Amino acid sequence: MKKTFAILALFGLSSFPVLAQTENSEWFAQMQAMDSGQLTLLTILGMVLLVIVILLVLMVYLMSFIAEVLRRENPELASEPRWWDSFKERYVTGKVDAVGGKEEKAKLMSDHSYDGITELDNFMPPWLQWVFIGTILFAIVYFVNYSVLGNGPTGVEEYQEEMRLEAIAADLRKANQAAAIDENTVVFDESATAVSAGKTLFETNCAACHAADGGGGVGPNLTDEYWLHGGSIKEVFTVVKYGVIEKGMIPWQDQLSPEEIQQVSSYILTLKGTTPANPKAPQGEPFSASPAEAAPMSDSTTVVASL
Repeated sequence: MKKTFAILALFGLSSFPVLAQTENSEWFAQMQAMDSGQLTLLTILGMVLLVIVILLVLMVYLMSFIAEVLRRENPELASEPRWWDSFKERYVTGKVDAVGGKEEKAKLMSDHSYDGITELDNFMPPWLQWVFIGTILFAIVYFVNYSVLGNGPTGVEEYQEEMRLEAIAADLRKANQAAAIDENTVVFDESATAVSAGKTLFETNCAACHAADGGGGVGPNLTDEYWLHGGSIKEVFTVVKYGVIEKGMIPWQDQLSPEEIQQVSSYILTLKGTTPANPKAPQGEPFSASPAEAAPMSDSTTVVASL
């Protein structure tokens, strides 16, 4: 029975690191959210607690020193056990009686045997008993607080809250990445979502000059292989962003976000090779894209056809 208690106590202790990991992550997040004044106050409180601990250690040392002096001045106290020995025997190791004869060993011998090996059923140390009692009390308080009173979040609620916070953080990271897109970092986005958004932006803002099908009008034809300012995604992005004022192309950087400029630029590249209703005559020079810059025509054409 005592061994069962010991195993249960150790199992209870093994659950503390899991709880501590969640608490540590929340504590670290709260630390990051503190301003300089709060951190200064927290540092002062930590120093005060450290001083208190040092004073307690000094008090214990002084008590031990005074007790030693009294024992030396009073020989009758020398035979009495020291306070630490009494404390250790009562709360840490306990009093272990020596087992002498075979009869005493037989009384303490456990009733199980493994391959002829038996063991003494010694008592549980006091510290382990207190730990076991502590785990029971902790379990009762935890159950009442979370399951009965509902004061704290359950494991499912904590998971849902963490997922909510991570979704917010993911949206923030995505927004930061989208805001950081420029003519040096832009890449061709062939996803259906980006191409669809680019098509809507093109029809709203660009169709007046380039026709809804990209065949050209006031602006050049965007479906052939001829380009006035280069036909790579970075060059198209640059033209859309900064415009070409001398040729009537206005800059769109103040009206469209970097992500929207990427989307409309990607959509423009998907128009290459399509057949507009009234194509304008070629302008500029033929553009031959490198493998890294070339848009995958088969996939892009399929996406455009499905829109």
